[in-house]
Amino acid sequence: MISSNSKPFSIIFSFVGFLFLASTFGTVISDPTVQHSNHHLLTNQTFKPKQELIKLKRLRTYLKNINKPAVKTIQSSDGDLIDCVLSHLQPAFDHPHLKGMKPLEPPTRPKANESTQIRSYQLWTVSGESCPEGTVPIRRTTEKDVMRASTLQRFGRKIMRGVRRETMSNGHEHAIAFVNGEEYYGAKASISVWTPKVTDQYEFSLSQLWIISGTFGDDLNTIEAGWQVSPELYGDIYPRFFTYWTSDAYQTTGCYNLLCSGFVQTNSRIAMGAAISPTSSTDGSQLDIGIMIWKDPKHGNWWLELGSGQLVGYWPSFLFSHLQEHASMIQFGGEIVNSRSSIQGFHTSTQMGSGHFADEGFGKASYFRNLQVVDWDNNLVPLSNLHLLADHPNCYDIKAGKNNVWGDYFYYGGPGRNSKCP
Repeated sequence: MISSNSKPFSIIFSFVGFLFLASTFGTVISDPTVQHSNHHLLTNQTFKPKQELIKLKRLRTYLKNINKPAVKTIQSSDGDLIDCVLSHLQPAFDHPHLKGMKPLEPPTRPKANESTQIRSYQLWTVSGESCPEGTVPIRRTTEKDVMRASTLQRFGRKIMRGVRRETMSNGHEHAIAFVNGEEYYGAKASISVWTPKVTDQYEFSLSQLWIISGTFGDDLNTIEAGWQVSPELYGDIYPRFFTYWTSDAYQTTGCYNLLCSGFVQTNSRIAMGAAISPTSSTDGSQLDIGIMIWKDPKHGNWWLELGSGQLVGYWPSFLFSHLQEHASMIQFGGEIVNSRSSIQGFHTSTQMGSGHFADEGFGKASYFRNLQVVDWDNNLVPLSNLHLLADHPNCYDIKAGKNNVWGDYFYYGGPGRNSKCP
């Protein structure tokens, strides 16, 4: 049964409120006058040589710690540098609980996990270059990447300075489907990939799934994966494969991709944060990526799979509190930041999904298909009692359905500013 009006909305509103504020501080803040500066100094501050030298030293120390020694470096056509790092030297193994360890062997996949064709790949692999076995590809973090953040501490993280529990605030808008009320041990979906227009450097557009547990206080646990266009985080407008995690409501734990110790990568062919190519086109080819996250019944770690059987890696269970047991909610859908309303008095034209409304259907609207969850016995099962939520349906909407080929699915998205969304 698909419902757009339900009591669980009070719960989803609480989590959406978290996403609003978390993403507000998570998207790094930059000054347009500084973005292309060679001296990397904040122009809106008084120049203080000693302080700037200290900042620069801290920045370079951070980069030295996060960018591990590479046995090979691959230049991507989008400007990225992909470092092939020995697996046991990746950032995850800086964590005190992981020092001296090596990645675990692959777990048992959920039953009824049908293989799906990989219809999308990453731009850095187009040249035919690849990382050797025994290494993992890591997108190199540059000084420019970090300098787009307001502080070094905020780079690559969602930091909260308090929690607002109401929705419809802080400029973050969603069109999502969700299930709750049971114990969940994972989720799976195929997500069409587009290149939505993002009209402001302070905004982003993403499509992802969330694995959620805990209350909506300081103990909120989430695991997130999907694709995003974020000029602040990556410095361009490419859709990029990304992950995120937190165990304390985005306060002090977690990060994007491999920008902190936590996620353990096991794949030598997929780079976190790298651009996806090709993408879908209006009335043309529709390209989607399959994403599955599930809890290994043996060790309790949460594994990530991209496409057909490509294990990317895992989040160790000790990173979490509530997610050491199970998830209490699963969400699928899109999110954008609207920074224009409060500043300029009108809605942003940043697009969600493909930039088309759900009613426009296949070939135009973005979609999630073959939605499933993982049950207590490691089985992939259909959804029950799917709920829909669109914060501003005149700007971005969502419409669900079910058939024998796509199972549970939905179309979602929109153009943002239009005659009904001024």
